[in-house]
Amino acid sequence: MSDVKDWRPFIYGGLASITAEFGTFPIDTTKTRLQIQGQKIDQTFSQLRYRGMTDAFVKISQEEGLRALYSGIWPAVLRQATYGTIKFGTYYTLKKYANNYGLLVDHETGSERVWANILCAATAGAVSSAIANPTDVLKVRMQVHGKSAHQHGLIGSFLEIYRFEGVRGLWRGVGPTAQRAVVIASVELPVYDFCKMQLMNTFGDHVANHFISSFIASLGSAVASTPIDVIRTRLMNQRHLTVVDGVTVTNTQKLYKGSFDCAVQTVRNEGLLALYKGFIPTWVRMGPWNIIFFITYEQLKKL
Repeated sequence: MSDVKDWRPFIYGGLASITAEFGTFPIDTTKTRLQIQGQKIDQTFSQLRYRGMTDAFVKISQEEGLRALYSGIWPAVLRQATYGTIKFGTYYTLKKYANNYGLLVDHETGSERVWANILCAATAGAVSSAIANPTDVLKVRMQVHGKSAHQHGLIGSFLEIYRFEGVRGLWRGVGPTAQRAVVIASVELPVYDFCKMQLMNTFGDHVANHFISSFIASLGSAVASTPIDVIRTRLMNQRHLTVVDGVTVTNTQKLYKGSFDCAVQTVRNEGLLALYKGFIPTWVRMGPWNIIFFITYEQLKKL
């Protein structure tokens, strides 16, 4: 029975992640559209089509239909089934090992060491995001192309990337993806656990505690991760080959050489605030996402 219990953080983490993804995905789609617009060096996305999250939500719904807001949901679910399962399961498993070796808890104060929490979270985030990167690329591509992406579907989009861009195309943007995961995990999970412990005397181990702790953790991770997320999204959406009429393939200009080059060109052409494009939907999504996730996770633990 102990072996089964050891797997529960992985299973519960995956189920809670998928539940949260379904509940907040349209907000993520608006975030992605905002992050790729206004690129002066890319004529395809140089136009500022959306004024903000609400405007993007309304225009996508009117011009492409409500279904377009969920374009990319299946690779997102697949991503959470891998990334979410591995990240949260690994995080709590590493914490268990750290506790067994006396590294997690400060015996003088009785509280968990911040550095141990961050190390466990960063490791879990980097490993899980790197493994799940192909599903992230699929999600971003389908979100950007919206209605037209439904014609290809999940398998069709995967085969198109693999056929014309190879295996490297599926791992495009893996560097900033891992960096973003490290930042989010290093901020979000330890802050959540810290807030939850601090509020335990006031609210106990109940939904109110999970709600407040999730909201606080979301703000910190949104501030820390949005610039990396903008770079990641732009790199993932960047195609080195263009398919014309479904047959002809033409070489396209390589817009960004890597993460640093993308950051420099974004700031140079669009200003420093461009690195925070999509911040509002990022935070707005992170709040409900974390709330749904942690409440679901905590309730599953009680089963």
